[in-house]
Amino acid sequence: MPTTPSHASIADSDDFDLSRLLNHRPRINVERQRSFDDRSLGDLYLSAMDSRGGYMDSYESMYSPGGGLRSLTGTPASSTRLSFEPQLLVAEAWEALRRSLVCFRGEPLGTIAAVDSSSDEVLNYDQVFVRDFVPSALAFLMNGEPDIVKNFLLKTLLLQGWEKRIDRFKLGEGAMPASFKVLKDPKRGVDTLAADFGESAIGRVAPADSGFWWIILLRAYTKSTGDLTLAETPECQKGIRLIMNQCLAEGFDTFPTLLCADGCCMIDRRMGVYGYPIEIQALFFMSLRCALLLLKPAAEGNGKQDDDIMERIVTRLHALSYHMRSYFWLDFQQLNVIYRFKTEEYSHTAVNKFNVIPESIPDWLFDFMPSRGGYFVGNVSPARMDFRWFALGNCVAILASLATPEQAGAIMDLIEERWEDLIGEMPLKICYPTIEGHEWQNVTGCDPKNTRWSYHNGGSWPVLIWLLTAACIKTGRLKIARRAIDLAEARLGKDGWPEYYDGKLGRYVGKQARKHQTWSIAGYLVAKMMLEDPSHLGMISLEEDKAMNPVLKRSASWTV
Repeated sequence: MPTTPSHASIADSDDFDLSRLLNHRPRINVERQRSFDDRSLGDLYLSAMDSRGGYMDSYESMYSPGGGLRSLTGTPASSTRLSFEPQLLVAEAWEALRRSLVCFRGEPLGTIAAVDSSSDEVLNYDQVFVRDFVPSALAFLMNGEPDIVKNFLLKTLLLQGWEKRIDRFKLGEGAMPASFKVLKDPKRGVDTLAADFGESAIGRVAPADSGFWWIILLRAYTKSTGDLTLAETPECQKGIRLIMNQCLAEGFDTFPTLLCADGCCMIDRRMGVYGYPIEIQALFFMSLRCALLLLKPAAEGNGKQDDDIMERIVTRLHALSYHMRSYFWLDFQQLNVIYRFKTEEYSHTAVNKFNVIPESIPDWLFDFMPSRGGYFVGNVSPARMDFRWFALGNCVAILASLATPEQAGAIMDLIEERWEDLIGEMPLKICYPTIEGHEWQNVTGCDPKNTRWSYHNGGSWPVLIWLLTAACIKTGRLKIARRAIDLAEARLGKDGWPEYYDGKLGRYVGKQARKHQTWSIAGYLVAKMMLEDPSHLGMISLEEDKAMNPVLKRSASWTV
């Protein structure tokens, strides 16, 4: 077994000072002022007004210690240092991940969704999905292979510029594809790309999350490599602005959250997540913060237009953080408040602002909610509160610092207190609990794939382990991450890296799960590498913005 470096020993402790650890990581030998990530939104906006030199100096070192390190034998650098068993599973995962690579004109461009030779039906699993590629991209970045990620970012940016139509309706300029496929013509020796913006998807729903993941990944690439030039290109700057303009467009909204259709995110089938789903709101918040870090100042960019969009981002971030922390957050105390709500309140003195009917609180929630712990509920809209737990949205809320430190700790407490429900025998439940019976009929339209405790209806998704691990590292709860990874290692390789697991405890390989699912493989690798070297967390985590902590004043119509 290889010699274990000293920094790996932190995995033996459940709690540690992450900021102290990050301060000792290798740094680029360039003088920089304090990080964009450590500054308030107000400071960021003011700094955007500064000269070019000020913009460059405001980035902290973007190296991740794993970046740029690879062994001469071609073995992933991180796997040669692993202090965890089994080593063979890590090697198998890397081999499987590389088999999923797809090339465009001789250059690696991304990873296809699955390489399952046992299935005759390919469907769209031979395509590169934007959201699916994120854990693969992080794995390559952590292993010092950024070119694949750079190629992906540039090619998807080109696809954003395509005209996008579904029937006779034209999609917004900022829309990013859900997926794309490399078409090879062996006779002519030509490679072409075919993108899907939702016109081929089940239900014909455009992905609301693709643009957010693209911005988040661009920031991760910049943070990992220290390469500012890609994000600063006119093409990338335009791509970010188009996504932001589409999200920040004024309409009839009375809330800072984004209104979405069902099936517009990882849960891409009808599951009652229409409205204001937590997954989209958390990703929206994180992409707003990343965009603020990546956009160039007005003097170097698009003049007044850049000033205006950055000001709009700052304004939206403040409003969104207040809204989410106030109305989406649920713990024992808040549940008791909702339980005692009066209804049909009118005027600005209303306490029950969304007119949530206490009788709509599901019975399971009273037993599920522990005295210690809490989470962001699935959805909040007029007279409707979806009390389900959704893993991705809550983990991203922690990483983006949408959750306050206290809320982040409470989410971890909930996972510990309700381990059997949320983790079971295979991490991690995509949502909890399942819906069944008449509710299943009404909510899913009798979807045969989303039956109880299966697929998106309470299924267990191994890919989510990388998000759980990242959240654990950020909150200093390594014991949770290690325990979850141990569970995954016991099954994933033997079961052929399934897409998802079924059953209340996640005991059974999903009835329609693809084997050799790429993001199951990549999610495991990213979790292992982050736990081994927690400084990798910097790629995908944003520190708390102190400017969003004070209570924000709202208009009189929203004041109790």
